[in-house]
Amino acid sequence: MSRGKVYIVGAGPGDAELLTIRAAKVLREADLVLHDDLVSRDVLDCINSCAYVQNVGKRCGNKSTSQNEINELMIQGARAGFMVARIKSGDPLIFGRAAEEIRALREAAVAFEIVPGVTSALAAASALQISLTERHVSSHVVLTTAHQVEGQSTSWTRVSRQDMTFVVYMPGSDYEKLQQQLHEAGFAADTPCAVISCAGLEDQSAVCANVGELHRLQPLLAPSVVIVGEVCGAAAATAAAQIESMRVL
Repeated sequence: MSRGKVYIVGAGPGDAELLTIRAAKVLREADLVLHDDLVSRDVLDCINSCAYVQNVGKRCGNKSTSQNEINELMIQGARAGFMVARIKSGDPLIFGRAAEEIRALREAAVAFEIVPGVTSALAAASALQISLTERHVSSHVVLTTAHQVEGQSTSWTRVSRQDMTFVVYMPGSDYEKLQQQLHEAGFAADTPCAVISCAGLEDQSAVCANVGELHRLQPLLAPSVVIVGEVCGAAAATAAAQIESMRVL
């Protein structure tokens, strides 16, 4: 590992055992660690005890370190000869604002490396024990977010197709609004879907439904994702079978 360099690291969904070998090595050797708020304690415990660690993340709109300040911390740390680990939950290249940080590092002529991680969509599918793609069922996967830059609106008008799996990051707690957006996108009321909370962690939870029932669900804890598509039918069938077996017992 090189000093005077920034490593943009994907921390995965939170379970330290899901870190890549490369990511774990960076955490063990870094001098300066800048992490987002959603990075789990399990992952943070992998950081070497001599490193300077700073939480630079923000959650639910709470004021925290600005993006410009984060960029400056990375640049100054690398120029001082430190090995800098910039840790993001999931994969840094999926809704992680990595593009802004990459651009700043390039403009400052600072060496950097990107270490990918397990993104939430994959952790959620694993929790449900489903495949996001399935022959004759789904040959397209779309990753999107219900959270937009302030002043912008989310629009998925007519994006749906029968052989698609649609994954919504940061769905928020207004499932009625989400249901309306999915209807506008072309998803029928009987399209299977699932909400998964804290995927990949010990306290993960999930609920299976269909698009027309979303407004009736109690919001699950953040971070959560919503998977929409026929691939969720298998998860719903499994859940129904488990409930039936409990009744028999």
